[in-house]
Amino acid sequence: MLATGTQAPDFELNSTPDQKLKLSDLLGKKVILAFYPADWSPVCSDEMALFNETLKLFSKHNAQLLGISVDSKWSHLAFSQNRKFHFPLLSDFEPKGEVAKRYGVYDEKEGEAQRALFVLDEKGMIAWDYLSPTGINPGADGILDALEKLDKH
Repeated sequence: MLATGTQAPDFELNSTPDQKLKLSDLLGKKVILAFYPADWSPVCSDEMALFNETLKLFSKHNAQLLGISVDSKWSHLAFSQNRKFHFPLLSDFEPKGEVAKRYGVYDEKEGEAQRALFVLDEKGMIAWDYLSPTGINPGADGILDALEKLDKH
């Protein structure tokens, strides 16, 4: 897993079936990368729903949340519409898990991303990271603490 103080690798992934999002386009904002194993799974659904409810708090810190899994752009579209998410879900689908591998959070055995969080500062440096057990929702407290620390600098 990439360490705090490391420059976050840039990437470009589908945010909808016909749109891509490039990480470097978000320079100047804090970015929360929430890698998760799979759309529709119970823990992932709970985690993304919690983050959706926390978006206003993230916004107060000038932070953009991005969910990332190896699911297809079509799965993300259905999952996002079904759960009424108001943040992008990025498809690390082809080549499968390439971005998760760059961040050191790809589970080769399961063929999916691990449950990992990264908070990036406005210059794209990793300011905080956390690897959660797959079956546990990490919650938003660590993210909010990291954003508050960045605001104090």
